[in-house]
Amino acid sequence: MKVGLQIRSRLALPGCVLLIAIGAIQVRAESGDIRVSVVDSTGLPLISSVTVTGEATGIRRSAQTNDDGRIEFAHLPFGLYKVTAERERFSPVTQALEIRNAIPSSVRLQLQIQAASTQIQVTDQATVLDPHRTGVSYNVGSQQIREQQQSIPGRGLLDLVDQQPGWLFEANGVLHPRGSEYQTLFVVDGVQMDENRSPAYAPGLSTSDVTEMSVLTGNYPAEYGRKLGGVVEVTTSQDIRPNWHGSAAAGGSTLGTEEGFLSGVYGWQRGGVTLSVAGSHTDRYLDPPVLGNFTNQASSASFEGAYDWDLTSSDRIHFAGHRRRIGFEVPNENLQQAAGQRQDRNAPEDLGQIAWTHEFSPELLLNIRAVVEDLSANLWSNSLSTPIIAAQQRGFRRSYLNASVSAVRGSQNFRFGADAIYSPVSEALQYQITDPSYFDPGTPLNFQFQDRKLDREQALWAQDDVRLGNFTLSAGLRFDHYSFVVHDHAFSPRLGVAWYWPKLDLVLRFSYDRAFQTPALENLLLASSPQVDQLNPQVLRLPVPASRGDFLETGFSKRIAGQARLDVSFYRRTFANFADDDVFLNTGISFPIAFHSANIRGVDVKLTLPRWRNLSGFLSYSNMIGIAQLPAVGGLFLGSDASGILSDTSSFPVSQDQRNTARGRARYQIWPRLWLAASAEYGSGLPVEINGDSDIDDLIAQYGQQIVSRVNFSAGRVRPNFSFDLAAGADLWKHEKSVLRFEAEGENLTGKLNVINFAGLFSGTAVAPPRSANMRLQFEF
Repeated sequence: MKVGLQIRSRLALPGCVLLIAIGAIQVRAESGDIRVSVVDSTGLPLISSVTVTGEATGIRRSAQTNDDGRIEFAHLPFGLYKVTAERERFSPVTQALEIRNAIPSSVRLQLQIQAASTQIQVTDQATVLDPHRTGVSYNVGSQQIREQQQSIPGRGLLDLVDQQPGWLFEANGVLHPRGSEYQTLFVVDGVQMDENRSPAYAPGLSTSDVTEMSVLTGNYPAEYGRKLGGVVEVTTSQDIRPNWHGSAAAGGSTLGTEEGFLSGVYGWQRGGVTLSVAGSHTDRYLDPPVLGNFTNQASSASFEGAYDWDLTSSDRIHFAGHRRRIGFEVPNENLQQAAGQRQDRNAPEDLGQIAWTHEFSPELLLNIRAVVEDLSANLWSNSLSTPIIAAQQRGFRRSYLNASVSAVRGSQNFRFGADAIYSPVSEALQYQITDPSYFDPGTPLNFQFQDRKLDREQALWAQDDVRLGNFTLSAGLRFDHYSFVVHDHAFSPRLGVAWYWPKLDLVLRFSYDRAFQTPALENLLLASSPQVDQLNPQVLRLPVPASRGDFLETGFSKRIAGQARLDVSFYRRTFANFADDDVFLNTGISFPIAFHSANIRGVDVKLTLPRWRNLSGFLSYSNMIGIAQLPAVGGLFLGSDASGILSDTSSFPVSQDQRNTARGRARYQIWPRLWLAASAEYGSGLPVEINGDSDIDDLIAQYGQQIVSRVNFSAGRVRPNFSFDLAAGADLWKHEKSVLRFEAEGENLTGKLNVINFAGLFSGTAVAPPRSANMRLQFEF
């Protein structure tokens, strides 16, 4: 939201970010493993093919057992599954299974010679609806992830999140869950990342790295905290299978994108090694403010490795690390391009992790993880930059330690644990004003800033899930301590209740989450420093407090015709110290601010068809209203922005207040080796706020007539956007476990000009990608 309205034409520049870990032993708060052993009628081990399927969780994994007839499927989300073992000349055997805790579940399947066998039928319908889940989890399976193409590097995974109800994109792929600003928590292989993971802030995670993903917008486990607008759980770890296997991919798009990926895994009876490399280049990385797409190239590279070792039957140790780098240009608008401006940024990152799991008994499991991260973000500008030449150097080295215990007793699944963060943070900024007319009188033409401070955060949590007949109760409690620029602490209770009505195949749900959310780290030292008092005769500098929220949700999930599932959620979120961001002068460098309160309410609906004959897909709809309330209670305000900001008590729509959003996708398997998919998306438009003295001719000079025409100034909103895509894929060659695939996709086939944001103080102006085509060749072995 914009306060002290002044048109800012710059795109928000990135700060430094938290890194992604390649692997972990327990990769999410609610996941477990399945250990399968396959024997013949005499009890001797059999090498066979085993498949684990869960329609509600989107999981479908297949692997071959080792010489001992054993295979382990790791990191499966809580839910219902069927496990099937097959071997030539034997009848397949299927068994139903339920995962409700992190302790591995063991399954023994006995295959019989076909002539003398009987088979218990367990259909996919049995796993469509989870009758004991107290909240909605939108799960994205390996097939949809594998088929997801990206015309812009780093966007594929974010596009899959954006397809879920309650989520939407702002400029440059910034995700906003249910109206929250920068409050998305990514959990990648068990490592919680509370930093902005959009392309402008961090090297993206390729969909080729990812095996499964779950998206949450309510009923959060107590293990999760610090950022709780929404949670994205990502699994990159692969099941360790015997001998060599892996994948390779190469592709490109008409937007000037080329990218490649190569991964190899070698497994043996007690361990495995994973190595992968990836690289990309594109001529369109961020969402430009004009149709010209000026200065918008980017290149990225990454190297990752992991080593898993079963020390004993009860102990597993995991090592992982990666090095990633992204370098890109910051897009210009028309006037900046005419002046010859060039701004560049890079973000190198390194990470190392070690994790250990010990299984005391079939009812008790310990998991310990330690992570060290080193990352930085650098910005520089040429001498022709206007209206300001800005440079920035930011970074931190973060040490993270997490320990948790999972226990099972009767109908109870109990978990408790703790984590701690120790992170020295450094920030430096320099600027030189080249056009003083863009700034308040008295603003210094030159400025330098440098500071360093220690960030320390700790948390304790406990979670208990109990099943009482058709009732399921999930209760948790979390304690957070935060010490950086401000010092704060809070207790956060969590509660979820579900009741299953078998006659109607219906689950009724209710949940409450208390959220303690820490301020965004980007440029918080700059915005809090007394050094900025020299920038204007009128300065208001308020410590940015932690945000507190009360999240209520109720709804239902219902199986329809045994094949589809309908999830409906009604929610209301109230915030104290509502988090937002502002821009430092005209540099485009953002920093956190906070408003007095906010109230966000809405409904999310999703109809999912996991598979019916050859057809699968989904339809979703979201309606949201978000209103924030002044005055400001935290942040830096200069000049006219500082006038009256403490006495103003007016309300305004939050910047993510898109009232109606609809999405859909349908996939049809034409032949066993050929599929076709169509998808569409509609958004009613985000709010626009322009100064009363702003001149339309000036806006046209900056952004162009076509972009300005996509704004409804009388309604104060960007005009509705729409996109229609078509995709197809074919298996060109298959042999045993190896397959060569070709995939192609056309995006925004109608060629509609979609403007995401317009002249926003915080988001700038951003134009969505135009019509484009992508192609990719994949090889799995």
